[in-house]
Amino acid sequence: MSSRPVLFDRPLLRRRRDRAVRGVAPAREPDFLLREAAERLLDRLSDIRRAFPLALDLGAHTGQLARLRAGRGGIDTLVSVEPSAAMAALAPAPAVVADEDSLPFADAVADAVLSCMSLHWIDDLPGLLAEAFRVLKPGGLFLAMLPGEETLHELRDSLARAELAVDGGVSPRVIPMLTVQDAGSLLQRAGFAEPVVDRERIAIDYADPLRLLADLRAMGETNALAERRKAPLSRAVLLAALAAYRENHPAADGRVAATVDLLTLTAWKPE
Repeated sequence: MSSRPVLFDRPLLRRRRDRAVRGVAPAREPDFLLREAAERLLDRLSDIRRAFPLALDLGAHTGQLARLRAGRGGIDTLVSVEPSAAMAALAPAPAVVADEDSLPFADAVADAVLSCMSLHWIDDLPGLLAEAFRVLKPGGLFLAMLPGEETLHELRDSLARAELAVDGGVSPRVIPMLTVQDAGSLLQRAGFAEPVVDRERIAIDYADPLRLLADLRAMGETNALAERRKAPLSRAVLLAALAAYRENHPAADGRVAATVDLLTLTAWKPE
């Protein structure tokens, strides 16, 4: 029997990412947040004056990091690792279909392990960090960006208000997010040296909260918690949540606010 925690329904997550690839109209760009995070991660990488002949991108989605790097960061070869076969097929080659926490690579092969907006879906984050440590060469870089604890707090609050009002209770709808302190502790526990964790905030506004929900669905980022309520969100709860969102989280010009915290984790495998 495995003692590994099961927070997320990973098969469901893969199916939703597969569906997201098929369902996005060519004129829409719902992955703007992934591209923004990838640009910021690449800026961090460019500040490090070292060469990384072989790097891995864990949870690559459709390869935003690979397409945007354009020679930045001293990387010769970037291998995209993505659990969704449909998304991996859209990433620039080379791409591998695999779970981020069970890497099909030998020990000490990579000069850098990167990840952009995927580690929040990992059941066993300490296990993933141990895998990243294993595949890194001595002196290798671990650099990841993932959502922090305040991400989408407006949506979490609105759904909770709606479910309390309509159903008399609250079910898990928005996944738990990592704190700065916990991230630093996990890096040290995995054996990394010189761990640094910092946070930056992105403020987004939407004409309507329904557009936020549509973008999350189009990125394959909707609720995949193992303990989620299996019944679909009822119309009554949805309407109450939309009303609570508009009332409690307004932005300028009649729009609504959405917050994304980005945590950047930087650490090194000791020489």
